[in-house]
Amino acid sequence: MDEPTLPPTPGLTLRPAMPADLPAVAALLTRAHPESPVTPEELEMLDARRLPGEPHVRTLAEQEGCPVGLAETGVPRMDSHDGWLDVTVRTLPELAGGQVAEVLFAHAEGHALAHGAHTLVTRVREDWWEKPFYEARGYAEHDRMWISTLDLRTLDFARFAGLEERVREAGVRIAPLSDLVRNFDEAAQRRLYALVAALLRDVPTTTPIEVWPFETWQLRVAGRIHPEGLFLAVAPDGEWVGLSELYLPIPARPGTLHNGLTGVLPAWRGRGIALALKVAAARAGLARGFTHSRTSNHSINHPMLAVNERLGFVREAALVTLRRTVSRQ
Repeated sequence: MDEPTLPPTPGLTLRPAMPADLPAVAALLTRAHPESPVTPEELEMLDARRLPGEPHVRTLAEQEGCPVGLAETGVPRMDSHDGWLDVTVRTLPELAGGQVAEVLFAHAEGHALAHGAHTLVTRVREDWWEKPFYEARGYAEHDRMWISTLDLRTLDFARFAGLEERVREAGVRIAPLSDLVRNFDEAAQRRLYALVAALLRDVPTTTPIEVWPFETWQLRVAGRIHPEGLFLAVAPDGEWVGLSELYLPIPARPGTLHNGLTGVLPAWRGRGIALALKVAAARAGLARGFTHSRTSNHSINHPMLAVNERLGFVREAALVTLRRTVSRQ
């Protein structure tokens, strides 16, 4: 594949980032946005979950041998529709929006187009310089998510005792996965996946979620699930009707767990089950010695945002997905 044509920038060199460069890449990303730290371990985990043949290019920009920027093109973890590729540009803060960013942007977009993308996307916080930078180049807001954090130490669990009792009286049992399956083998994984897939297809989003095939979910998600931290709502007949995922710790945020998907099947909604699930997950996180739980929700997912607000999650700046559609000749 031919390299994209780049504007000249004296003293700037671009080269592919190698596995040995991951500590430098993580340090660069953390310097670019200290409020969103990254560790080499996180990058290694992301790389390990890519599918064979999946388009992915990560390029370092260097001046005098020092990393000053990064361009990355790959399949989005969200909005991973056919023909959609992610275009990411980051630089040191003092170079924000300047010529280095221009060079990296052209590089990343060139690779995306060379891989046949017809829709280019990127994800930035609403208060980052990248948002107006991309918007000036034809990208427009596609989706918006709220990142929020709950301080588990301040949660008054007694407030929810009545709710939990009502859920039990309705015949619904809230229990960790470890209480329901002896081994988290493929049969158990497939049963859990069926529930996850049904809930994901029903999440309020700008674009319906493209649910991964089981094998992809198994590669990317199953290994991150702690059976004692994933809580299920079990109907009187034994059917799994809701869940709340409490993932392994976030490496860049010691003491913080990621609270992933929480949802309840339509026939069981309106009974407080989702809130009871999140309370159970929060209690488990605190018991395991963690101090905070972090989650994200689409801005139009009003029911779950209301649940989080009732629990005391505090919102940060929104994470915005920007999109540009490319006309293909």
